[in-house]
Amino acid sequence: MDFVVRFIYKNGLFAMFIIILLEYGCFPISSEIVLPFSGAVASLQNISFFLMLPVSVCAGIIGTSFCYFVGRIGGHRILEKITTKFPKTKKSIDASYQRFDRYGSYVVCFGRMVPIIRTYIAFVAGAVKQPYPVFALFSIIGITLWNTLLIGIGYILRGNWSNTVTYYTKYKDILIPVLLLVILFLVARKIRKNKRTEEAK
Repeated sequence: MDFVVRFIYKNGLFAMFIIILLEYGCFPISSEIVLPFSGAVASLQNISFFLMLPVSVCAGIIGTSFCYFVGRIGGHRILEKITTKFPKTKKSIDASYQRFDRYGSYVVCFGRMVPIIRTYIAFVAGAVKQPYPVFALFSIIGITLWNTLLIGIGYILRGNWSNTVTYYTKYKDILIPVLLLVILFLVARKIRKNKRTEEAK
């Protein structure tokens, strides 16, 4: 992680884009470290938060789309090879399948904020042939919420960005349900709006 931190600090917004893309592309990089640090560096280098956030979301959707298409093309065979080669991933992948079966499209959104499934949900969505526009839409919502939270905290804390990990670990049982409620509210609001539009026709 020291190399990642130095790379971001030295190269600014470009490096943030690359590292966030790799993190969402399932490279072993912790978002709980990368996103707050990116926010802190953006703040210290006077990069607008409202520039940093869309850049991070674009990086996230590109990275997670790569995983989606790998899953869609390779399907269950690739996931089986991953679990065979890396047995510790089996629990996360199985959990992703279970959540996907239970919640469908919505798990692509809120799964971004659940550590046990956030890494592999894109593979699973591809493997079960979820339509890409649906995957992309729900991914963008989840990525935006997650990035806003972690980058925003880093942006505010600046030099004390490392405290984000401590705060996240301490308050994640509160933060994650709150974010899920926000997502459910937005989804319910959208559904009601669509129904009213259809009834008005």
